[in-house]
Parts: sequence; C-alpha cells; structure tokens
Amino acid sequence: MHFVWPQLLALLMVVPALLLMYARLMKRRANRLAELAAKGFSPNAAAMKLGKRRHIPFTFFLFGLTMLIGSFARPQTTVSTPKREGTIILAFDVSNSMRADDLKPSRMEAAKVAARAFIAKQPSNIKLGVVALSDGSLITQQPTFDREPVLNAVNRLTAQGATSLGRGLLTALGSIAGKPIKFSPSSDDPSGVTPDTTASDTTQATPGRPNIDAAPPGSVDSVDIGYFGSAAIVLLSDGENTATPDPLEVAKLSSTAGVKIYAVGVGSGDETVIDVDGFKVATALDEEMLQGIAKFSDGAYFRADDADTLSKIYSSIKLEWKSTPQRTEVTALAAALSAIALTVGSLLSLLWFGRLV
Repeated sequence: MHFVWPQLLALLMVVPALLLMYARLMKRRANRLAELAAKGFSPNAAAMKLGKRRHIPFTFFLFGLTMLIGSFARPQTTVSTPKREGTIILAFDVSNSMRADDLKPSRMEAAKVAARAFIAKQPSNIKLGVVALSDGSLITQQPTFDREPVLNAVNRLTAQGATSLGRGLLTALGSIAGKPIKFSPSSDDPSGVTPDTTASDTTQATPGRPNIDAAPPGSVDSVDIGYFGSAAIVLLSDGENTATPDPLEVAKLSSTAGVKIYAVGVGSGDETVIDVDGFKVATALDEEMLQGIAKFSDGAYFRADDADTLSKIYSSIKLEWKSTPQRTEVTALAAALSAIALTVGSLLSLLWFGRLV
C-alpha cells in the first residue's frame, strides 16, 4: 500500500486516543454501576441485556474514522490488470539493393509506404518495433504501443551496405525475446549453424537460391529462447541475401519459438542495375528466398503493393492475456467503507441506546 500524502497519516494518532478515552469511560461506568448496586439500586434490565453488544457501535465508529483518515492520505495499491496484447517487429532491409527504382521512386520508399499503411491499421493492443538490417542489424525502435516513434523510426531509414537477412531476423527475434539471440558457429559451417548429421536431405540451401521444397539441411544450435506465440516478424525486403547466417535456418528457429515471419517482397521480378561506389550491380526481387523464409516459419509471403492483405497480418496472431501491474488510487473505496461503517454504527446506536453517541 502506498500513499500520495503519507504525512496525513499522523492524524491516526487520534484513533488510539479515542480508544483510551472509551476504555476509561466504560471503566468509570462500571464503577458507578457497582456503587449504585451497593446502595440497593438495580441496574437497568435493558442495559444488562445488551452486554458486550454495547461495544459494537463504537467499533464501527472507530473503524469508520480510521478509514476516513486513511482516505485523506490518498491510498494507492498495485493491481494486475489483464489485457490481450501481441508484438510485431518490422524488419526493414536497408541494403544498397533497396535503392533500386524498379518500384517508384525506389524500393526503399515503396517499403516505407507499405509499412506506414500497415502501422496505421494495427489495433491498439499490438506493440510495434523496428529493426534495420543490411550487412549488420540494429533495433531502431523497441516494441511500443505508441505509433509515433515507430513511424519516426521508419522515416529515418536509409539504404546502405550488403544484405544479411539471417542476422536481421535474429535481431528481430532478440527484440521479441528481450535478449540477444546467437548461433554457435561450428568448424564446418561459417554461417554459425551446427550441421545436423542425422538429416536425410543433404541439399544445401545457398543464399539467394533456397530449395523451398525441403527443410534446411542444418539445425540451429539448441538454445531455449522461449515461446512467443503472440508475436510476429514482418520482413520487408527484396530477398537478395549476400551474407551469413542462412536466413532459412533462422526461420526454422523462429518457428520453434512460435514467431511467424511474414515476408513482404519489395521490387519487381525484372533485373535492375544500380550504382554502388562506382560499380554497376544487377539486382532483382528474389521471391523464392522470401517464400522459403515464410514457409519455414509458418508465416506467409506478400507483395509490397498488397497493403490491404498486409493489414490483416495481426488477425493471424494468437494474442495472449498478460497481467500488467498498475498502481491505482483507492481513495474512493476507503471513503466509501468509512461512510458505511459510520452509518451502521449510528443506526445501531440509535436502535439500542436511543441516541447517536
């Protein structure tokens, strides 16, 4: 229990003082009755019949006064408020290939338009966060219910560097789990994924050209990151992956954690040439990679221009009931209890003694 004005609790000193005065009054009354009995006067029969009940009205008065003084101090208590909520992380590909203009004015700007439309249509019980990925990855906005910082984080994104879809997805998972998620690299696999020697399918999934009809050949290092069925990742990318770890392996890990990945393809199927540090680089939307990521994480694949479909992603998330501790003022409750106690004490006093006090 907390109090906004705890200094007013000093008034509670009145309560033991009143209790002491009442005890002295009852003792004086008992002595007077004894003196009268010694002189041959019989006690009032109605008063004798009440017995210990005569103390009940005073008990109500004392409790009511205590609650009234307590209400002056404005008491607060911590209450767990249950509500349904979920989390969606927008994983933004900000590599150089997103500068391509096969979508006007560029893939990056088209992705931002899709993201803004998506953010605007999310219900208030969904937390949104933003992760930027290129050859590295960074959480640019932690999950929050406030839409303004999320939109600001999206608007600040600029294209640069190579592409590591796997690293970006790991960072997005870490944002959901609240801790960094890492692979333990093996000596044979530089991607940081421990090979599964028991796998029957030995087809290697290479960056940019996955075999989406077969599960990834490796298995992630067994790490318990928890289960987050009320969370999802929306990956906005052209799908061109140029660095480790294997994004299909990360999609597999995401699936075991209950986090679905909704891959959003940004770009056209036609090859486009961009200028990177004076070099001409060809780039095209790799839908096969994005479809593989979506498949292995039990998610779905969309095109960036399908905004209406994107807005419905949240409906497939199984929202969880969460209890959020919240400090709540209970002054009104204390005052109500005080009023009830004083009223009951007054009625009993009038009924039994014919007087209020």
